[in-house]
Amino acid sequence: MKIIDRHQLIDQLNWRYATKQFDPTLKISAQDWAALEEALVLTPSSIGLQPWTFLVIDDPTVRAKLLLASYGQPQVVDASHLVVFATKANYSIADVDAHIRQAAKVRGVSVESLDGLRSMAVRSVVQGMNETERRNWAVNQTYIALGNLVTSAALLGIDAAPMEGFEKGRYDDLLGLKARGLTASVLAAVGYRKDSDKYASAPKVRFPRAEVVLHV
Repeated sequence: MKIIDRHQLIDQLNWRYATKQFDPTLKISAQDWAALEEALVLTPSSIGLQPWTFLVIDDPTVRAKLLLASYGQPQVVDASHLVVFATKANYSIADVDAHIRQAAKVRGVSVESLDGLRSMAVRSVVQGMNETERRNWAVNQTYIALGNLVTSAALLGIDAAPMEGFEKGRYDDLLGLKARGLTASVLAAVGYRKDSDKYASAPKVRFPRAEVVLHV
């Protein structure tokens, strides 16, 4: 197992920032992008339920339409890649069962042997929450994936901009998400910064660690 040095970790986290200007001429290599997609797949989630779909918007025509639903933020079209993090709008027993079948397949066990896990997931998420609570839970899970992508990109020396400033209803319509039982939650533009982006060298504004990290 190869472990990165702790200094490398902090250096890359200090290097990253929410990129405002991407260089549209610079593209992420196919190999690096494949690694970032795999990082998304490997994102942890509550009970492993993965209530999300990640849409990578490759079509420049679609990205141009999404720009109009993103308050004209140029990252949507200038970044090498754009990811729409979509959340399952109403997580259901059918979704739990799909996870259980996949778990049984991957681990080489019977579906019946996972009845305890299934019951716990159904009781906790489907029966224990109303529709609004389930959607909020699923959105919270999706943000874990966003953080995972942003950090993974930074470790590869790739820039990213998490974006909440967009019209979610228009994204849902433009991408046909409602028909898939999904809703757009957050975006990430991923690529390489422009040298002229003044925010790249701006000091990070963070509260002191002693104020935000408490040992109990």
